Amino acid sequence: MKYEQLAKDIINNIGGKENVISVVHCVTRLRFKLRDESKANTDVLKDMDGVVTVMQSGGQYQVVIGNHVPDVYKVVVEVGGFQSEVSSEEEDGKKQGLFNKFIDIISGIFAPTLGVLAATGMIKGFNAMFVALGIYTNTTGTYQILNAVGDALFFFFPIFLGLTAAKKFNLNQFVGMAIGAALVYPAITGLRAGEPLYTLFEGTMFQSPVFITFLGIPVILMTYSSSVIPIVLATFVGAKLEKFFSKVIPDVVKTFLVPFFTLLVIVPLTFIIIGPIATWIGMLLGNASIWAYDLSPLIAGIVIGGLWQLFVMFGLHWGLIPIGINNLSVMGYDFLLVLTSATSMATLGVVLGVFVKTKQQKIKTLSIPAAVSAFFGVSEPALYGITLPLKRPFILTLITSAVGGAIMGGMGTKAYMMGGMGVFGIPSKISPEGITLGFWGGIIAMVVNVILGFTLTYFFGGIGKEKEIEDPNKGKRKNENLEKNEEISSPLKGEVRLLSEIEDIAFASGSLGKGIAIEPTEGRLVSPVSGTISAIFPTKHAVGITTDDGVEILIHIGMDTVQLKGKFFSTHIDQGARVEKGQLLIDFDIEQIKKAGYSLTTPVVITNTDKYNDFIATNKHQINHGDSLITLVS
Repeated sequence: MKYEQLAKDIINNIGGKENVISVVHCVTRLRFKLRDESKANTDVLKDMDGVVTVMQSGGQYQVVIGNHVPDVYKVVVEVGGFQSEVSSEEEDGKKQGLFNKFIDIISGIFAPTLGVLAATGMIKGFNAMFVALGIYTNTTGTYQILNAVGDALFFFFPIFLGLTAAKKFNLNQFVGMAIGAALVYPAITGLRAGEPLYTLFEGTMFQSPVFITFLGIPVILMTYSSSVIPIVLATFVGAKLEKFFSKVIPDVVKTFLVPFFTLLVIVPLTFIIIGPIATWIGMLLGNASIWAYDLSPLIAGIVIGGLWQLFVMFGLHWGLIPIGINNLSVMGYDFLLVLTSATSMATLGVVLGVFVKTKQQKIKTLSIPAAVSAFFGVSEPALYGITLPLKRPFILTLITSAVGGAIMGGMGTKAYMMGGMGVFGIPSKISPEGITLGFWGGIIAMVVNVILGFTLTYFFGGIGKEKEIEDPNKGKRKNENLEKNEEISSPLKGEVRLLSEIEDIAFASGSLGKGIAIEPTEGRLVSPVSGTISAIFPTKHAVGITTDDGVEILIHIGMDTVQLKGKFFSTHIDQGARVEKGQLLIDFDIEQIKKAGYSLTTPVVITNTDKYNDFIATNKHQINHGDSLITLVS
């Protein structure tokens, strides 16, 4: 099965499937909620083939995969035995912060819908574009059918959110969908066309005509199609009701009586109280965002456009996405999220600048797929693979994105539907009245971002110098084609074992690279080479070293010793420090670690063995510090 080994390695290095409370995915990443994030081997995951990087934000442990994340997600769910988009309210014994909890709830509810929401929005956008271009009119059958495809999901959005919110709040999913369906039931929504019985709150901003009553109680009918907040709140309350009824109703009749009483209470309660209050909250939220935007659309564009990639990195964008969707449902357009729509084009321009300017073949190779992804609106491969590691291009991306946001803010660009990303987002900016100045503002911002991103990176990105920084042997090699051997000495004294024999599958499978294992008899780890400390784990149990010739070495003292959280380990170096062969790096107490129940088998792995023609391990059974351990043939 494709991705099976990757899925196994991910699950193993997040602390095993028993450490997983929930798992969902978005466009580029797997989003885990873990019982204990300290059990996750983050640095191993970051170095794993198939993983771009790892982010810990918003109460989620995010493993960034890239464009093929849906395929990996399916295998992770299958291999781990998880339910698809499993969710639970179970806590790990620690109180989650309110903000982190909010982000976790919002992402869990909205993330599963965004792909299809963007797809249907694209269909609706292209349909509007074809009408604007005169290819056909909005009276043709072609238009009507495509409009139904593009509009149906958003029109019946409460039903879909009823499903995802039910999963998040641990409510029967079909009950959640039934609540959403009741809110958009045609016979109910059609009642607003008649004469009202009377009006409540007349003369206030909450003035509401009453068309029907329920057991004599006035019902304020709202428009719930395309709404967001009412169904989320209704599902949350419904989950509490279901939990209560599950406790008091006998098991023999729970199957039908629990949903019976839950729906009997929550649906009228939603129409009478929850729905109107939630709708007013949505209106206030929309008006508040209008007020903030109207203060200065230009500044709003600079701030939101310029900081968007930072929001994405830390998961903060989930706080803005519901506001954008709410704006669409309340006002018919969104002026907030659209300010970020040129960010991927800024990324595209920056990556193209890197591609043209760099002399490193590895960066050139990474740049091509990253640029293609950015063109279609997915910027994470470029963000984590190129711009962020190179630092200055990342800053230039933020600057360029701010310019694009300012252009769209100044020209009044709006989105009239949830469309696609990147170039596919263009049709979503077409107004129902046709092509406006705001539409051209979106086009100009995208073009400017590509050109400006490229220009700034080419002249000010610092690209070209990284060759001398990362390859100190430039100009010293007389013939690059000559065979060259790299010698790695032993960092430990002890007994040599095959890597395939150890119990940790991530190392034993070779997915982290080829290597050798040592059972230490002395608690001193010395540097096996001269080079730079590329990583020193906060738990002090592992270290990464990069030699002057580019060999990348990972040494992991013991199995699962990350759980000791640094106890019984002492480090003598810092990350980024220059070390010499034989220099003491880490002391560790063998006896105490063994008493704590942990194996001390230590893998010594070359994480970039794919760059070498051959890997030759020592044939010794016992080894001392400084003895030859591994020979790499290039």
